[in-house]
Amino acid sequence: MDSLVQLAADPTAWAALATLVVMEVVLGIDNLIFISIITNKLPVEQQSRARRIGIGLALILRLALLGTVAYIVHLTQPVFEIFGKGLSWRDIILIAGGLFLLWKATKEIHHSLDPDPAEKTGGGASLGYAAAIGQILILDLVFSIDSIITAVGMTEHVPIMVIAVLAAVTVMLVAADPLSRFIAANPTVVMLALGFLIMIGMTLIAEGFGAHVPKGYVYTAMAFSAGVEVLNILGRRAKKAKRNAA
Repeated sequence: MDSLVQLAADPTAWAALATLVVMEVVLGIDNLIFISIITNKLPVEQQSRARRIGIGLALILRLALLGTVAYIVHLTQPVFEIFGKGLSWRDIILIAGGLFLLWKATKEIHHSLDPDPAEKTGGGASLGYAAAIGQILILDLVFSIDSIITAVGMTEHVPIMVIAVLAAVTVMLVAADPLSRFIAANPTVVMLALGFLIMIGMTLIAEGFGAHVPKGYVYTAMAFSAGVEVLNILGRRAKKAKRNAA
């Protein structure tokens, strides 16, 4: 308790907390986009529950990993070499997660351009509930490990990490349904979000092989693309309103 009081009175701890909360929220965006795209393929009555379960699993994984933070740090130690490049368990997990994202996003783009006959006729869901939760769990694990290692690199105080994780997951929980509805209501946004997932997948693979990609560049590109898409949506709405008024 005394240590918590000391942390609360330390301006440096507050600065670290604010920075870490922002970082965790930004890292959570990737997770949330994936969850939104996957759950939107479920029957309407299952979507909200699946999103809550997916985000709840993300919280459980992050808190569980914080409990083994001393072990997580060792995941960055090389375990073997490929072509002279040492790979750690973190690298392997990031590469595997990146490849999974590339596969999943490419598959979803293919289905968007050439839907299955069942989807064209409106028959049946395109994804099973258990399969959706399983895929969310895989990416939750990848993003959780990356999130915790980022947190460890920014502060040594576990209470600060816990508060930052809880704040980030709360933001994800609040934003999940509105984001999913927005994506579902704007089909072109789905393609943009899948493009984001491909970029995130490539970034994870690059990070796994030791090529550092500044997150600022990635999220600036995402923000710019999203801004252009918002202008397109507003333009389409203005044209539709003009046609209705004519």
